Amino acid sequence: MFKKYMLWIACVFISTLSVVPTGFATSDDLAQNARSAVLIDAASGRVLFEKNAHQSMPPASITKVMTMLLLMEAIENKKITWTDKIRTSERAASMGGSQIFLQPGEEMSVRDMLKGIAMASGNDASVAVAERLAGTEARFVEKMNARAKQLGMKDSKFQNSNGLPVADHFSSAYDIALMSRALLQYPEITKFTGAYEDHLRKDQPKPFWLVNTNKLVRFYQGADGLKTGFTNEAKYCLTATAKKSGMRVIAVVMGEPDSKIRNAEVMQLFDYAFANYEPKIVVEKGKELGTIHWPNAEPNQLTVNAPKAYSILHDKNQDNTKLNYTSSIEWTPNLQPPIQMHQQVGMIVVKNGTQVVLKEPLYASQSIRVATWQDQWRRIIHSLIAP
Repeated sequence: MFKKYMLWIACVFISTLSVVPTGFATSDDLAQNARSAVLIDAASGRVLFEKNAHQSMPPASITKVMTMLLLMEAIENKKITWTDKIRTSERAASMGGSQIFLQPGEEMSVRDMLKGIAMASGNDASVAVAERLAGTEARFVEKMNARAKQLGMKDSKFQNSNGLPVADHFSSAYDIALMSRALLQYPEITKFTGAYEDHLRKDQPKPFWLVNTNKLVRFYQGADGLKTGFTNEAKYCLTATAKKSGMRVIAVVMGEPDSKIRNAEVMQLFDYAFANYEPKIVVEKGKELGTIHWPNAEPNQLTVNAPKAYSILHDKNQDNTKLNYTSSIEWTPNLQPPIQMHQQVGMIVVKNGTQVVLKEPLYASQSIRVATWQDQWRRIIHSLIAP
């Protein structure tokens, strides 16, 4: 009897060992409570996991990712500067929900307005920025939808700049990942989205304390953005990014039942990515990619070097020893001078054998103008006297 009892105990013990979690989630375990989700590699855009990723849903305040993107592009194009003041209209000040309590007529710098959007999800700050950049929020929304189209966001339509509930305003997890990836092309943005706390109105007796609505920037190592969202219809949403060992990923979840589950499932997505994938540099920064010549141009050729290191994700669970990467330029058709600095001149194409694994735009590092007759004579004389 004693031996039978001990045998039963041993069987129970062994069976419990078989169901102890290993600590590494499989893709079947991910985002179980989200209505939709996606996980992508920020460098290449490769999808690592998806669940109803193209289902259109209310994005709530994640809408502000597009607002921040258009603001960063305006700064890059020198249409506005970090220190410019933005004046708050009556309409902007009237926005409800999350806000930084702007008063009608109050002026705040572009930098502080961005803090208010990125950290406190200020609906008032979003409208103030929209009006400053486009004259009216309605015109700004037109720019939002045009930029979404350029980014290939096929499941989205915006009706306002802040995500407050309104009819016919929607996006998808995949589209949000696309615009999040575009925003992360500006490294400065994570100084705002990755800060846990800061202050506005620092010169006043009672500065306004900002605490980031995205708690992962404090509680997950490597997390530095991007944006939370919540409305009764949208439920709890988050587009988040984290970077470890040179690898940056973007995770988007929508329609989560509460913020605790939302944060836990995004952290699980991050853990899955970093446990199963690693980046491999396939094109070193500065590598000469190609040269194009024009007899009627000054200078008469354009050489394009890799502006950054390009990497490909490797699955740690697969044999990667037989991979064979090559890189080349796919020049823009009928490319002719004049060419402006930063104008797109082609695409870098990286292949593994015959399979294209990376394709990204390349831009001119200098201006090329049409050669004058003086340029042509100078070349002839130089060729005659050159040794």
